Amino acid sequence: MKREIIKTRDGSTTIHLVDWNESYHSKNGAIREAYHVFIQNGLSLLGEKSVSILEIGFGTGLNAFITFLEAQKNKLTIEYTGVEAYPVEEGEAFAMNYLEELQAVSQEAEFRKMHQCPWEEKTHFNPYFSLTKRRQFFQDIEDKEAFNLIYFDAFGYQVQPELWSTEIFQKMYDSLKNNSILVTYAARGVIKRSMEAVGFVVKKVPGPPGKREMMIAFKNI
Repeated sequence: MKREIIKTRDGSTTIHLVDWNESYHSKNGAIREAYHVFIQNGLSLLGEKSVSILEIGFGTGLNAFITFLEAQKNKLTIEYTGVEAYPVEEGEAFAMNYLEELQAVSQEAEFRKMHQCPWEEKTHFNPYFSLTKRRQFFQDIEDKEAFNLIYFDAFGYQVQPELWSTEIFQKMYDSLKNNSILVTYAARGVIKRSMEAVGFVVKKVPGPPGKREMMIAFKNI
């Protein structure tokens, strides 16, 4: 599948899959989307100093890197697990301009480490942040009550509807501890119904630039 690096409207880059006309992040702003969806409407809602996060779609590492920066800034202890079936090549990841756009050039070694550290092993970055990358299909996730927060960042329903099924969301529900949340950029009614079918209480909230709405799914809150 043909891939190209493109610049989004906030100046940050992403990978565009030409055949699918699908991108790893919003063309309206990769960094703005990540902060709005996963930090503002995810991490910041928990109000906890120790958080275990599961990311569905590790991709370019943008969400993980932003979370790493937030952990340092706010002195949060975060255990981060990123699941990805088809890892991005290091060359593509290092071609992203996140360090410059996030004014985090001093953290280049940590961003590179995210992509170079071993899969299936926990890697400690500092006292606040650890990362475990798992090369795994989402259908094979079998965690039970392990996470406080899920960043659900799979490719869109229009190209991979099977990743947004009731079966997948049952696995997500089971992997969350009680009083936890799942957050996603998506807002389709069919996705909301799949979430509700497994027990989530779903709330639509204003979306990032270019999207009217997004969803937060609550487990036993």
